[in-house]
Parts: sequence; structure tokens; C-alpha cells
Amino acid sequence: MNREKILVTYPLPMEGLQDLKQKFEVIRYKEYSIPRSNLLYSILDCAGVLAAMVNVDEELMDAAPKLKIISVYGSGYDNVDVKAATERGILVTNIPDAVTDSTAELTIGLMLNVMRRISEFDRKLRQKDSFSWGRANIFGHVLHDKELGIVGMGRIGRAVAKRASAFGMRISYYNRKRLDPVIEMELGVAYKRFDDLLKAADVISIHTPLNKETRHLIGERELSMMKSSAYLINTSRGAVIDEKALVRHLMEGKLAGAGLDVYEEEPIIPPELLKLDNVVLTPHIGTDTFETHLQMTRESAQNIIDFFNGRHPFHAVNPQVFRE
Repeated sequence: MNREKILVTYPLPMEGLQDLKQKFEVIRYKEYSIPRSNLLYSILDCAGVLAAMVNVDEELMDAAPKLKIISVYGSGYDNVDVKAATERGILVTNIPDAVTDSTAELTIGLMLNVMRRISEFDRKLRQKDSFSWGRANIFGHVLHDKELGIVGMGRIGRAVAKRASAFGMRISYYNRKRLDPVIEMELGVAYKRFDDLLKAADVISIHTPLNKETRHLIGERELSMMKSSAYLINTSRGAVIDEKALVRHLMEGKLAGAGLDVYEEEPIIPPELLKLDNVVLTPHIGTDTFETHLQMTRESAQNIIDFFNGRHPFHAVNPQVFRE
């Protein structure tokens, strides 16, 4: 009996793919990047794709006439043309739960790092002769009693709020839909309108998906509303922030600093950001822990297993496919 073919587009941990391999013929790439021509050939007879570090567009879908499910390896699914998939009756799933803790931890890490100037002074200490101890200009800022403004109060936003409260931060948030008052009370957070949040917060942390509405959500207008003493943290998607406007504000001293894990044109980072001491940069490592990658692999594989077993995967991006 022929088994359905599933393409895994990245060398994900084999331990997390064992259940998938028992039920399907798994084609797993061992390289970290796939030439487009190879990808188009490999997906030809596949009924499912575990989409990691790859864009799934109309061309790729049309090259796979048997394709029934695209299981996105991550919370964000802006790497998939969901409209095209829906038109072709292809289900798209994601895994928002597995990425929550690691991304929230990195958010707090970036916040601590840039406000206490940890990476900056690590660099300067290594220069030895050019650094002097005990000067007033080595002062940073505590998180305690600062107002953290969270933009996007989903799973990760809430996880950040819980961790930030342990540092004694005052937490406000903006979300497209306001949370239930009971949840607000449990989290100890206060809802604010977007503009009011930008004006009041000492730290702004971005936790929104990238779509047409959120692209350049933080631009020249929004940055100009923020305090010159405020910090901006982004672990969501780079294009949520207008990077050129951010660079200008940082270079002109209109913003105290930034902690960035994501960029508009990854892996390209504006050279101005690389030169600024008041910016902490990481290479999109929000989910890059051993524990998280294993869990993400298992959950994205399980979405495929559930689908072919006739069960609705828990996180369907376009559930209308089931009704069509």
C-alpha cells in the first residue's frame, strides 16, 4: 500500500518526526536552504508539506496537485499565501502554543540587555585600555516601576506580561479586541488606546502578526509619539516597524534604545543599526532553543497526522476549507 508523501523543508530534529515517519513517506531536507528548482521537484507528488524556513506561494502549490495541507512550522504564517491555499482547498495550520515561552523569555532578555546596557559594556570591557570604570555615563535603567506597553495581547503578549510583572513593571496593552475584564485583572494589565499607549509607555514591546494592517504599524508618526527616554522591543516580525524611521529616531536621540530580534529584509540588517551602542540585535532566535524546536516539530507533524486521520487540527488558519 502506497503511503502519502510529506515534504519537510528543513533539517528538523528526527526525534520530533518519528510519529510522522510511521504513517507517511517523509522526504526531509538535510540542507538549511533549498534551491527553488529542487523544491518544485520535491513537492510534486506530496500530499502535505511541513513548511519550515520556506515560502509557499501559488507556484509551489500549483506544482503539487496532490497537496492537501500546509503545516507551518511556527506561529506566524506570513510565509504562506493563505488566500491561494484556500482557493485550492488546501488547509493551512500553525503552532502558536509551542513558541510562547521561548519568545517571551527572549523579549525580557532584550529588555534587560538594552536597558542595563549589558552587551554594550561587554564589548567595551573587551577593549580593555579604552574603558574606564566608575563613570556616571555607564548608568542604565531598572525595569522596576517602568510602564511596559504591550502591542498585541495574544499568547506571547500575555506571557511577557506575566514575566514583566515579576520585575515590578506596570503593564498596559493595546489589542485589536480588548480582553475580558476578568483576564485583565488576572494579568494585572490596563487597556489603553494605541496612541495613548505610545505616549505613556517607557518600553513598547511588539507582539502582533504581520499582515496588511500591521505592516509599518510603528512608523514615523508612532515613533514621534513615544518618549525620547523610551525603548522599543520587537520579537514579532521586522516589517511591523518602519526600519528606516526607527534608525533615524535612534541616531537623532529621539528614542533611548531598541532590542530587535527581527528585521524588514532578513538577513540584511541596516549598517546604521550595527553601529549603535543603544541597540541590541539578535538573529531571529525567538524560538531557537533545543526544547522549543523539538516541541514545534512534534506539533507541526501532529497537525498533518490529525488531518489525514480525519480530525480537525487544533490550529487551522483557514478552517473554511473544511466547510467547502
